[in-house]
Amino acid sequence: MKHVFADLGVMPISNNFLTVDQLSKPEPFYPLRASVDMDTKLVQLDFPLRREEMFNEKYPYFSSQSTTWLAHLETYCEEMIERFRPQMVVEVGSNDGCLLQFFKERGSTVHGIEPSASVAETARKNGIDTEISFFGAGAVYGPPADLMIANNVLAHVPNIDNFIEGFREALAPQGVATFEFPHLVNLIQKNQFDTIYHEHYSYMSLMAFTNILNRHQLRVFDVQEISTHGGSLRVFVCHWDAKHVINYSHLAWIYDAEYDAGLDRPEVYQGFAEHIKETKRALLDLLIDIKRDGKSIVGYGAPAKGNTLLNYCGIGKDFIDFVVDTTPAKQGMYLPGSRLKIKHPEWIEIEKPDYILILPWNFKKEIMDKLVHIREWGGKFIVPIPRAEVI
Repeated sequence: MKHVFADLGVMPISNNFLTVDQLSKPEPFYPLRASVDMDTKLVQLDFPLRREEMFNEKYPYFSSQSTTWLAHLETYCEEMIERFRPQMVVEVGSNDGCLLQFFKERGSTVHGIEPSASVAETARKNGIDTEISFFGAGAVYGPPADLMIANNVLAHVPNIDNFIEGFREALAPQGVATFEFPHLVNLIQKNQFDTIYHEHYSYMSLMAFTNILNRHQLRVFDVQEISTHGGSLRVFVCHWDAKHVINYSHLAWIYDAEYDAGLDRPEVYQGFAEHIKETKRALLDLLIDIKRDGKSIVGYGAPAKGNTLLNYCGIGKDFIDFVVDTTPAKQGMYLPGSRLKIKHPEWIEIEKPDYILILPWNFKKEIMDKLVHIREWGGKFIVPIPRAEVI
């Protein structure tokens, strides 16, 4: 039986940034609603869009833009080399190749699979062998992989069974696949509703992921909790008959946390809708008070999650003067829906806003450390999730 998990109304595609010419034209909005299937415990969008509409030659997200994320990837690389000594490393959703670069520097043969030409071409220019295509079953991707990687890719897959079958086919008999994804427990408990957008077809728990793997003769043998993206899981997967020993204590810890959070109970999913509404009310109350005091607000970052937040809350130029972002491809563009202009971060020094709304809240420490000097003119930060607060 299915239950509505989150209904965010209608939204533009979060990464479809607008040019000046497009501001005078209609902008398409699509329903954004997710439901949970209580039989499988899988949360998915009710009205999925074609992936070709979102992952294309204009895709604007470049993994290498965040120093925090780069440090995470390098640490991951070192841990995987020490633990598994992989010779052939394949990354699915390899973006601009920044993770595979670390493996290549340490002597592994690497191959990336990335559907968005904009970021894949950057990887190729940096010497990373990259295939521009969607990953799935039935294709030939080269020699069997000792290590396959899918970091924050599962959510972007409309047909998960086809995707996982591709791993079964491409993974060496004793190979390891690791999957990182935001943990559904954190999404619910920390009100991370802004991570729901059209690019994310599904929202995952370990119990739901295990059900999927079982259909493809793959098994989980270890799991780690990691801090990225508001709290994620890193799941270690192998063939059913591979020799990797199961870490029962780690698995039991996560399964227990999911049951304690009520992921086996429909009322937990149904109750999330009210938490979303209260998060919206709290943020709007704060911004209204700030504007009534005659203060200025600028947004930092133009992530997809930020566009969900702004559009659901109805936040536009009446609250925020503009946003800044370090990604050159985004600068000079306009946010979908809210149509806020994206500028270079140097505009913070020029305008000296009273408040900076951190839209990629998962990188708040990195951003606040970078912009600590705004304290000199009395500037403060606003973090919107899990509940709006001034720091």
